[in-house]
Amino acid sequence: MMAENSEQQYTSAKNLWLVLPAKFLSYLFHPLFIPTYFFLFLVYRFPFLFTDITVYQLKLKVFSVFWMTAFFPAFGVFLLYKLKFIQSIYLRTAKERIAPYMITMFFYWWMYYLSKNMSNQPDALQYFYFGIFISTSIGLVINNFIKISLHGIAMGSLLAAMILLSFYYHAPMGMAISITAILTGLVSTGRLLLNEHTNQEIYAGLLLGIACQLIGYFFVM
Repeated sequence: MMAENSEQQYTSAKNLWLVLPAKFLSYLFHPLFIPTYFFLFLVYRFPFLFTDITVYQLKLKVFSVFWMTAFFPAFGVFLLYKLKFIQSIYLRTAKERIAPYMITMFFYWWMYYLSKNMSNQPDALQYFYFGIFISTSIGLVINNFIKISLHGIAMGSLLAAMILLSFYYHAPMGMAISITAILTGLVSTGRLLLNEHTNQEIYAGLLLGIACQLIGYFFVM
């Protein structure tokens, strides 16, 4: 009996060491943060794209990206939760994800519109925003059949966008792409460890994110 209890405690401790990093990565690379991360990478890796604006204006751009693609969609989900339209802010059921999908679709379309029609916008933002807009739109449809992974869509989009970024600007980005690929694998594995998705849902999300970035690149650029 004591041996059985010790084994259970060991298993629980082992699972805890897996669950905690999985949760941390899920929060750190939440789908709503991915557009901000991509924009920050553009600023870091391709500073020449922003030489015609001041540092203050650049900070405003970073803030506006976070504000439009992360804060407002998250606030929309919070309002849905407070108004009892959804039972949890974690959106664990396909039904709860319908309205948040529509909210993010609106903001992603708006960011694509701004990137296309405003000056001082890097070209790469056009295909990226268009790609995440159509991936969210298609994801909404697929959501009626399976609970496709939002983390999978986001990380697949980021990975494909990074590779396309290297092609478009003819820049060596092997290290950045490799790190993104590893993070994509870790985040996807974490979602499986947390029992949030099945393999099918994860793979569907990754493939959708990658495919839509390719479509966005060849359609927009």
